[in-house]
Amino acid sequence: MSIILKIWIAYLLDLILGDPYWFPHPVRFIGKYITFIENKIYSLKNKKVWGGVLAFIVILSTVVLSYYIGRISEFLEIFFLYTTLATKSLGAEGIKVYKILKSGDLQKAQKELSYLVSRDTGEMDEVQVVRSTMETIAENSVDGIIAPMFYAFLGSFILIDGVSMALPLAMGYKAVNTLDSMVGYKNDKYIDFGMVSAKVDDFFNFIPARLSGLIIIPIATFLLGMGIKKPLKIFFRDRKNHSSPNSGHPEAVFAGAIGVQFGGKTKYFGKYFEKPTIGDKLKEFQCEDIKKCYKIMFMTSFVGIVLFTAFIKLV
Repeated sequence: MSIILKIWIAYLLDLILGDPYWFPHPVRFIGKYITFIENKIYSLKNKKVWGGVLAFIVILSTVVLSYYIGRISEFLEIFFLYTTLATKSLGAEGIKVYKILKSGDLQKAQKELSYLVSRDTGEMDEVQVVRSTMETIAENSVDGIIAPMFYAFLGSFILIDGVSMALPLAMGYKAVNTLDSMVGYKNDKYIDFGMVSAKVDDFFNFIPARLSGLIIIPIATFLLGMGIKKPLKIFFRDRKNHSSPNSGHPEAVFAGAIGVQFGGKTKYFGKYFEKPTIGDKLKEFQCEDIKKCYKIMFMTSFVGIVLFTAFIKLV
């Protein structure tokens, strides 16, 4: 079976199954592995160095283990490729917040959103909950969909002893992303220890973020009938209006397509920050905008896999 077909099967499995809560997802094990090593070395001096050691060990061991999993069977290779994608689960989490807001339970919506974002949600009004939900869907359209897909297809070019590196590169990316989500914060605890993890995540998201913002998401919005001119205009104007060198790219296109403005006053770890704005405020945030984000995200996943497949076939 060709590796491209395996990636497509993995993609379809993700659309059908998502990530059930009872399922022992590999990312959870990566997270426990990170915590285990962190507990052993965090107290050591020179936290930047030991934080780099943590990143190196976690990423390398994930890539090597994934390589040997790929050698065992095609079934396991497809299964683990499926776990690198998060299209259905990302959409489901966004729709869950949407349904709770529609029911009128703001407090429950705040609680549900807290599972998805690192910002403080307890004092948010409905507009802030909608904005935060949309921002996380936009940002994670790269982290949870385009980037692992990109590295799976990139790995399909590489064979080591007859084994495709599609799974090792995709799983390696998930290790990178998990490290960033756990220790890549600029707070007192992780500003030094998580520096390498954050920089590595920035590096590995550099190309996927720009592909998504410049090509994949604009095509998705066009196919959904939202037009392509406004998203691209906001992309070129506002893509750098973010503390992350990558997150602003997809957020700019989503904001431009829907006609809203991301950024502004946001609370993290008890402190308020004024985030740069992304997009033009053509309208106020509405609950239905979450569904628009949901549609763009799903179409983005489809456009992404089609374009990557076409590129592979052409070269």
